[in-house]
Amino acid sequence: MQEITWNEFTRVELRVGRIVQAEVFAEARKPAYKLQVDFGPELGLRKSSAQITGHYRPEELVGRLVVGVVNFPLKQIGPLMSECLITGFHDADGQVALCVPDRDVPLGTKLL
Repeated sequence: MQEITWNEFTRVELRVGRIVQAEVFAEARKPAYKLQVDFGPELGLRKSSAQITGHYRPEELVGRLVVGVVNFPLKQIGPLMSECLITGFHDADGQVALCVPDRDVPLGTKLL
């Protein structure tokens, strides 16, 4: 495992957002959803693609809190310009489980 410094870690903007829209990303090469995530008044709405179809249906995602990296450069994913990276963990079967706060916290809150 490669170590990083505390200063390097603090440069990563991991923020809490709420999924406000989720739909199948039909144009994606691997099964994925297009998400709109509200990161609060400072950051607003951000778009993302998430390969989380193994555990979630679009209608189950709307309203859920997620943790996203909001300071990566924009990334073109097919016809979608991704504006953030939604975080998760691979389970034993290789499916992604979302990284989520276990309590309600204000949108845009930074991970400490």
